[in-house]
Amino acid sequence: MQLTWLESNTWLWQLGQTRILVDPWLVGRLTFGHTPWLFAAERTLPCEMPAGVELIVLSQGLPDHCHVPTLRQCDRRIPVIGSASAAKIAQGLGFETVIALAPHDTYCWRDLTIQATKGATIGPLQQENGYLFHWGDRTLYYEPHGCHDPWLKRYGTVDVVITPLLNVRLPLLGTILNGGETALELGRWLRPQQMIGTAANGSLILRGVLPSLLSVAGSLHDLQEQFQTAGLMTQLIEPVAYRPLEVRSLGVEA
Repeated sequence: MQLTWLESNTWLWQLGQTRILVDPWLVGRLTFGHTPWLFAAERTLPCEMPAGVELIVLSQGLPDHCHVPTLRQCDRRIPVIGSASAAKIAQGLGFETVIALAPHDTYCWRDLTIQATKGATIGPLQQENGYLFHWGDRTLYYEPHGCHDPWLKRYGTVDVVITPLLNVRLPLLGTILNGGETALELGRWLRPQQMIGTAANGSLILRGVLPSLLSVAGSLHDLQEQFQTAGLMTQLIEPVAYRPLEVRSLGVEA
């Protein structure tokens, strides 16, 4: 299992025999609609399209997970797995194989089984996904907003979780990325060996009204102590952008 964080929500994974690009934003500016005054993000470090990608996984249909300019640069022959909203966008861009998974649906690719879970709910009608990836005797769970399906309480243990570890908040709107107590609760459900943070800014340049209002609550050190107090041996990891993590059963090597 090799996991490389490419900043924001973007990951490149090697899971068993499969090389997966997750929630890719690699080219151009990231905005939501035509409101750069509200939020705009730019990369300070160039990030080329990874070679050898065999599968694209999209957790949401929002631009920071399903970035249309980036998807236009991808080979349309690469299969795409996504939430309903993300799958619709991929189909509109002409990808030849698009699999829309509803929560708890599964899809098998070579030695890999992918099962969708309930993720973030966007408005009253748009249900997005988290995912469980299982191959051999290994399991990884991914959900980039910290919105975890209660169904996971009955799932059993996993090896690795990738999700926000700290709360990110906006005035009036409240918490927009759920870490902290939510991450601790998830740790009790799944008892992973490692939990790896995601959705951080890294070296990105953020502009607009919203970034100036964002605040992060707590610290990774304090959260690690809470895990230990709860009797959980889970190792909490803040990834370094572009540095692959080799995840083994007894730990992680950078």
